[in-house]
Amino acid sequence: MLRRSPFLGAIAAAVLLVLTMGHSALSKSIDGAAPATGRSLAATAGCGRTPTLKSGTQSIQTSGKNRSYILRLPDNYNANTPYRLIFAFHWLGGTAAEVDSGGTSGYPWSFYGLRQLSNNGAIFVAPQGFNNGWANSGGEDLVFVDDMIRRIEADLCVDTSQLFATGFSYGGAMSYAIACARADVFRAVAVFSGAQLSGCSGGGQPIAYMGLHGIGDTVLDISQGRSLRDRFVRNNGCTVQNPREPSSGSRTHIVTAYSGCRAGYPVVWAAFDNGHTPGPVDGTYTENGIATWTKGEVWKFFSQFDSDSSPGPTPTPTPTPTPTPTPVPGGCAAIIETVNSWPGGFQSTVTVRAGTGAINGWTVAWTWPGGQTISSLWNGVRSGSGADVNVRNESYNGSVAAGGTTTFGFTANGTAATPALSCSAS
Repeated sequence: MLRRSPFLGAIAAAVLLVLTMGHSALSKSIDGAAPATGRSLAATAGCGRTPTLKSGTQSIQTSGKNRSYILRLPDNYNANTPYRLIFAFHWLGGTAAEVDSGGTSGYPWSFYGLRQLSNNGAIFVAPQGFNNGWANSGGEDLVFVDDMIRRIEADLCVDTSQLFATGFSYGGAMSYAIACARADVFRAVAVFSGAQLSGCSGGGQPIAYMGLHGIGDTVLDISQGRSLRDRFVRNNGCTVQNPREPSSGSRTHIVTAYSGCRAGYPVVWAAFDNGHTPGPVDGTYTENGIATWTKGEVWKFFSQFDSDSSPGPTPTPTPTPTPTPTPVPGGCAAIIETVNSWPGGFQSTVTVRAGTGAINGWTVAWTWPGGQTISSLWNGVRSGSGADVNVRNESYNGSVAAGGTTTFGFTANGTAATPALSCSAS
């Protein structure tokens, strides 16, 4: 039997109610609700000013109603640094507070695990839906998002080319509605176990899209998630395919990156042998926000995108110097840096630098000194066994100009360590 999430008690019945409403009400046109802002500038009006917004619950008037959301600024927020802005939507019957706190899993699962992995590199928003859902009646939830963006960008330093949305179940449906209607505002979305429940106004533009869905989902069948995905396979010009999915009983997951997509508009599909949950764990039918692989995959998907333009004239502080790898002529070098740690785990960033000539691929290798194990990794492909680790480039970050750099990151279990690295180039 599949273990059901603790918040699923109301989902099945309410989803059936939503489905019986028909798509006409949910897909109602929202003409006149323009995107919150243009995406041509990388830094917002809030850059360089002392913010009035603080972390915590915020109230806002939108569409003639009082709405609320929880805002989380990075520790030591710097008004001269344009940050990613990530929206995370709760499930049916859930709350913004549960998204913020991470529920019983605590901080490592806050904002579906992305807040921890961001290492203070993003501003997070958890909106509160009407009746703990996202019916988006008349497009009012999209307008709510527009109004939050306006307010946040006017007061905080945001990189306008780095807006992202994610959510589970009904929250996934809302993220999909954003992909349809705000593709010119948001850079990418990640939809956990979603369906078309919040409408799809527009829906003809490309946007980077990631879908995650369980093959044993009895609340929102995986066929509904595939349908959402396929819209953006078409929009993004990807090669149509039937990506592999794990077999029932395998208790594993398979992540597929579509080929042939337009540059900058990837589509990724992650299918797993489990039910209606955002936190599956391989080898079991339980869910665990700490141990799940999904948070690393979503962060990997979001963090691959660079800013579309450089920050404006607002001066930035001199950064703290970090070690620089000394490249081998014609080859590459790599150096590892611990950027965050907690009891029983840590997060590291590895910088790869090309030598005197450009490289078209790289592999970094090391040996753990004390039983450490990687739990999630982004911007690289891991192989190796036991204490030996090999990480090679993804398809999008293998080419590095002479003297240039690229990075990958990971979270790991155990005591933080900085082993000696080797780098080979092709």
